[in-house]
Amino acid sequence: MKRTFTEALKNRRTYYSISNQSPISDGEIEQIVNFAVTHVPSSFNSQSTRVVLLLGDSHQKLWGIVKDTLKKIVPAQAFVKTEEKINHSFAAGYGTVLFFEDQTVVKGLQDAFPSYQENFPGWSLQTSAMHQLAVWTMLEDAGFGASLQHYNPLIDAEVRRTWNLPETWNLIAQMPFGTPAGDPGAKEFQPLESRVKIFK
Repeated sequence: MKRTFTEALKNRRTYYSISNQSPISDGEIEQIVNFAVTHVPSSFNSQSTRVVLLLGDSHQKLWGIVKDTLKKIVPAQAFVKTEEKINHSFAAGYGTVLFFEDQTVVKGLQDAFPSYQENFPGWSLQTSAMHQLAVWTMLEDAGFGASLQHYNPLIDAEVRRTWNLPETWNLIAQMPFGTPAGDPGAKEFQPLESRVKIFK
């Protein structure tokens, strides 16, 4: 049964223990991504977000790229734990969603509206963040567990080369997902009094 929007937001959590099983079809996963890209808002209706959905071998290939990249820069002793985390928390999943922002769109807006040019990169990141939250929440609602990772910019060039993506696509985040294989960690909340101000 579908949750309400508030229930879905409340239940969206970070899952580091996931399996390579899926409660829904690949077509339904594609529908989630397509829905978010179609309907999530963007500044000036720029529609600057680009999304790549990796399933099966492509999902595994991504996390192989991450490990190969990190192995070159992480000391051997530390890499053992790094590799273990990637293998059990991210590569173990069913798929990964990659979030990009097309810098051609951002640059076009900067040229078209020079008085706002310094704002467009930040607004672009806000657009991406909204897409990330929407996809994450809908995946959770479908029965997946997910997390948000940031191995960019270390992996950017190899990711673009591997999947033949435009140079203007700037990688923002990676979202591995799969059926939860464990509970999420405890979540603490800071007092609302220090985070929200209301004036009447």
